[in-house]
Amino acid sequence: MYKNILLKIEYDGTDFCGWQIQPDVPTVQGQIEEAIYFLSGTRTEIKGTSRTDAGVHAMGQMASFEGDIKIPTERLAYVLNNHLPGSIRIKEAIEKPLGFHARFDAKGKKYIYRIMNCSQRDPFKRNFYYFVEKPLDLPSMQKAAAYIEGKNDFKCFQAAGSTEKETTVRTVKNLSIKKESDEITIEITGDGFLYNMVRIIAGTLVDVGHGKISPLDMPLIIKSKDRRKAGHTAPPQGLYLAEVFY
Repeated sequence: MYKNILLKIEYDGTDFCGWQIQPDVPTVQGQIEEAIYFLSGTRTEIKGTSRTDAGVHAMGQMASFEGDIKIPTERLAYVLNNHLPGSIRIKEAIEKPLGFHARFDAKGKKYIYRIMNCSQRDPFKRNFYYFVEKPLDLPSMQKAAAYIEGKNDFKCFQAAGSTEKETTVRTVKNLSIKKESDEITIEITGDGFLYNMVRIIAGTLVDVGHGKISPLDMPLIIKSKDRRKAGHTAPPQGLYLAEVFY
């Protein structure tokens, strides 16, 4: 039976060269497409909402595909998981109308960035946090974060050399920073994100926390549209695609 299926996916991105399929290297998309091929006998391209980079994780990546799938939709996640590595899990499979597209029909996303702020690195957490040894000034980071919320041209938070976008204007609906023990969690929700935008925001906030950038400079940095004015790009290990909104 020909169906359009939306998959909700979580994965540990440590062992993958990102989401997007590439020749001769392991990718999340490639692994899932192989599992679908094993079940259906047909090569099918799945369309992911976000092309996460190497080392980036997901709790709620969404991807859609169309094909002749004889397995009942409510059983599809279970069956696919039997043919996927333990680092990838299909959380849910939902049948959608033909023409639905996981990426183009998305209304927004939520990302989480995790920082471990302590002097001793934990080797068992190295793939899941950004370890920052020097103490961070949380109130200053929170003050800076407040300036990022809203609709702005966020070109300053786009990776240098990125493919030109039709527009670099985005709306950050919420940006919160919380600390529990040594763990700092940055949560950001928006209608869309530029390439490396969340990692650059996280790195900029860390620079604020270290006193390298003043929170009061944030409006000027955004207004400049200059990547060189913002802070460093935080590493991929701390980044998680948490949720996609439709």
